[in-house]
Amino acid sequence: QVQLVESGGGLVQVGGSLRLSCRASGQILNVGAMGWYRQAPGDQRALVAKISNTGTTEYTYSVKGRFTVSHDNTKNMVFLQMNSLKAEDTAVYYCKAERLIHSTDPFPRDYWGQGTQVTVSS
Repeated sequence: QVQLVESGGGLVQVGGSLRLSCRASGQILNVGAMGWYRQAPGDQRALVAKISNTGTTEYTYSVKGRFTVSHDNTKNMVFLQMNSLKAEDTAVYYCKAERLIHSTDPFPRDYWGQGTQVTVSS
């Protein structure tokens, strides 16, 4: 059984910072990439940033220069350092593990966390 658990969300003022963490647990053999998506009310879930197991990163344009994604492959963890937060960053942030191979399942699958709320107040 694979489980993704996020932490680090909360309420912060405009211009502030937050650091999100996510850990994938279970008998995991390999993960292709881990990343963060967000969904604001009325919007679709969309990519924020992700990092491959080789360290290649991808960011949505609106967070470039403000957010940094990193990982610890040995612990199947991904982090999102969010600086200079704006009101429009307010959303539920979801962790995603892509192309994860589990010891009891030979096929790579994607898994999602439950989400953590980030609220940026002006």
